[in-house]
Amino acid sequence: MAGPLNGVRIIDITTMLMGPSATQLLGDLGAEIIKIESSDGDPMRYLGPMRNPGMGPLYLNSNRNKRSLVLDLKDSKDLQSLLELITTADVFISNLRLASLERLGLSADKLCKTQPRLIHCTAEGYGDGGPYSGRAAYDDMIQAQCGLSGLFSQIEIEPKLLPINLCDRITGMQLANTVLAALFERERSGLGQSIKCAMFETMVNFVMADHMGGSSFLPSLGPPGYARLMSKARKPFRTRNGYLCAAIYTDEHWRRFLVYLGEETILQNDYRFKNIESRIHNADIVLPWIGQKIEKRTSEEWISIFNELDIPAAKVNSLGDLLNDEHLKTTGFYETYEHPTEGPIITMRNPTFWSRTAPQTRRLAPNLGEANPELTALLQSKPKY
Repeated sequence: MAGPLNGVRIIDITTMLMGPSATQLLGDLGAEIIKIESSDGDPMRYLGPMRNPGMGPLYLNSNRNKRSLVLDLKDSKDLQSLLELITTADVFISNLRLASLERLGLSADKLCKTQPRLIHCTAEGYGDGGPYSGRAAYDDMIQAQCGLSGLFSQIEIEPKLLPINLCDRITGMQLANTVLAALFERERSGLGQSIKCAMFETMVNFVMADHMGGSSFLPSLGPPGYARLMSKARKPFRTRNGYLCAAIYTDEHWRRFLVYLGEETILQNDYRFKNIESRIHNADIVLPWIGQKIEKRTSEEWISIFNELDIPAAKVNSLGDLLNDEHLKTTGFYETYEHPTEGPIITMRNPTFWSRTAPQTRRLAPNLGEANPELTALLQSKPKY
């Protein structure tokens, strides 16, 4: 069954992770993604262990369902080929800087003027009109700048960086959602448009949606920050053989938990426990109290108990645990394929479940320039959309 974006052609001039993760999502949904690369290729090709140069794991897991076309945009003939290819496309996505797009004749003003149905989308570090506009942006810098890293310094001694490319991935999802909405709107209006998706603004929205706090009001009703999330005691609970997280959150959760412990009178007798507002306000006391109970049993015992009490709980997994997770194996989350050059590889399928037109892995991540022999055919073809 063809995916829901079957027939949509997207020209993808993005590198690293934010743009490629977005176009992979769109490719999973059925869009034809033509990835334009320099002769050096996307830098992500060369990171991590690999069987062959240019086919590392970060690249493999962010570039399925794409063709790779090598074009030297400094060469007038190759640039003309790209401009002709864009005339066959529905969407153009790039993370090149505005000055580069203008120099190459790939700006929204130029392309949308001659192709009124084209959706022209740029992935940028910062929104237009501010002092940061035009600056380069990388995940580590945005984690720091959006307040995410600084949240750790309110809990611990020093700020930290999360050991994942969170800003790239979240902004990639925002970018993909934006393109989907633009395609939907085009069906109504018949017109494309230019869109800019900024990493900094996306992540500030992501962080501050939880942490506006009293600053949501004018005049302010208090400082920014959600007390429960910033409690020093908010961390996985130690068990006899590991760690787990348990969301003993609602009043009903607490009633069931305390009945199990034989301490149900606490809700009436201790003001710090009596309702959700009190427990959040006193999280630095309430959470260690839970921890003293949890440490007396194993993770497996508590998971069983919490399941019976209908209280959400999960053990802390390592990366190796995830590769062997029973649920992920049962749902077929990991898929094994025979890559034409890399041999057997394991990849993750799209994490959504559809009754029809389900996302599929139609192509594995391409070798550099794999689609160059198809250039003439691609230039002559028009998408079905």
